[in-house]
Amino acid sequence: MTFVDQLAFWEATLLIGAVLLGYVGFTAFWAMRHNDAEGLKSVFRGAAAPVGGIGAVATMLGVWSEAAWPLPGSYNILFTDIYLLFGLTLVMLAISMAASLKLQYAGLLGLVAGGVTIAYGWQGYQLGMTKEPFQMFLLYGAFGLAGILSFPATVVADYYLAHPDGTAFALRSGVAVARRRPSIQAATRGVQPVVPTDASGTPDPAMSVRTTFHLPIYISATLLVFVVSMALAGIAALFFMDSTLPAHLAYAP
Repeated sequence: MTFVDQLAFWEATLLIGAVLLGYVGFTAFWAMRHNDAEGLKSVFRGAAAPVGGIGAVATMLGVWSEAAWPLPGSYNILFTDIYLLFGLTLVMLAISMAASLKLQYAGLLGLVAGGVTIAYGWQGYQLGMTKEPFQMFLLYGAFGLAGILSFPATVVADYYLAHPDGTAFALRSGVAVARRRPSIQAATRGVQPVVPTDASGTPDPAMSVRTTFHLPIYISATLLVFVVSMALAGIAALFFMDSTLPAHLAYAP
């Protein structure tokens, strides 16, 4: 079987995918931070086409490579198995975003694929495969970590979109208003919840409950850590591509 040096192109698609997903993650965080559910939906709809396009290319190349084995020996297993998982994950994510389906199932696929990616990268590093085994491990580790972190990020996005009325992560606050009539309980206890009333003495829910949106720190951290992991994956793909690009251009089969 003739060796087809397409690793640099594969790495280019990995870089593009990392940049796309990192940007989607940041813009999603920004929309949620401003409590903009429609903006978040627009982010996902707009990202579905480019993410799906990269995923479709990676999936087709992955399926072909799994059948044709264009690389020398076990390098086909090391590279094409993970590349196909990358493509499938992007395709599932794109379909979920375009059809407004729950994203967490694509995130769950990313979690499993991420764990498998780290395992492949570690074994490839232990076996000393490629001329740059440590860079290869960084590439696999960064994408694997990003895949694992995609699951909590998609769960957070699903939870937010399930509350389009703006009540996701809302904090309840109330206005303390004295009772119309004195209460024996109020006189005998120093601190009691106060129920606001209207002029007739009837409790007024509108006066007692008021919500303000607040994005918790742990939610912000979940989304931003995913964005950072995608940035690291993109940087790793760029460095790895830089090491293979000269051979890709100068020594065609």
